Amino acid sequence: MDTDDQPNDTTQRTMLTPGPLRPAPRSACVVVIHGEGLGRRADIGEAPVLVGRSQEADLVIVHRSVSREHCRIWREGAGYRVRDLGATNITRLNDTRIECDTVLADGDQVTVGESILKFISQDSVEARYHEEIYQLATHDALTDLNNRRHFIELADNEISRAIRHGRPLSLCILDVDLFKPVNDRYGHISGDEVLRQIAALLRKHALNDDIVARIGGEEFALLLPECDAEAARLFAERLREAIAATLFSPGGEPQHITVSIGIAELAPDRDTRPALMAAADTALYRAKSEGRNRVRVEA
Repeated sequence: MDTDDQPNDTTQRTMLTPGPLRPAPRSACVVVIHGEGLGRRADIGEAPVLVGRSQEADLVIVHRSVSREHCRIWREGAGYRVRDLGATNITRLNDTRIECDTVLADGDQVTVGESILKFISQDSVEARYHEEIYQLATHDALTDLNNRRHFIELADNEISRAIRHGRPLSLCILDVDLFKPVNDRYGHISGDEVLRQIAALLRKHALNDDIVARIGGEEFALLLPECDAEAARLFAERLREAIAATLFSPGGEPQHITVSIGIAELAPDRDTRPALMAAADTALYRAKSEGRNRVRVEA
């Protein structure tokens, strides 16, 4: 954070006409929270910030999905604005295409190709920036679910609790069927939108105590405390049916997309997270090999 530009004692003694100085204005910033350049930050001061693939940009994102000069962000009066610069993959603000100069609000997400930037206003920018870095360490920015590392930490704790109190616990591992052809045909930007929609459905069906995470490219995990294998199977079937009934539109072409789900319940021979995940993976492989769009439970 910029600090107040206060003169020191020596400066005060030598100034002919001492007087209060205005504090330097705080800068807002954008932080890359997903994709190429993850964690990179650009402060938005008096000069506009150019975002693009060009090495002359203020925020350089070297990825084929990003144009050389993709968008510009600048301060205007007391606020901030963003403008698309004719990028091949048009700049999006909170998943809406930017058609003209658009005002930015604190927390807005700006999609630049396959990367996502988060706008942080000038109020407490340093504290907010460090909060965002913590979010990056624990959450998947594309879906806002727990990431794999944080899921492992949470799952280890939940498994220990279930064992200690003799309570049931089940793990579901979900994989999107035939997802590679979606990316290959429509591009990763459309593929990312499919993953966001699926993540939203997972959040909608999960209970408050459930732990939901994206643990791989198109692979998700749901840890279900107080839930035995049969209850987990019924839950997974409802989730599978909800996803299969949803109309997705990658590349603007409406279509149905399915998922396969493998389930394993905590047991004496799988009383650790690695063993539980391996059992759920085995069930997932069986669901895939038997035709996809189905749920299987590891006995």
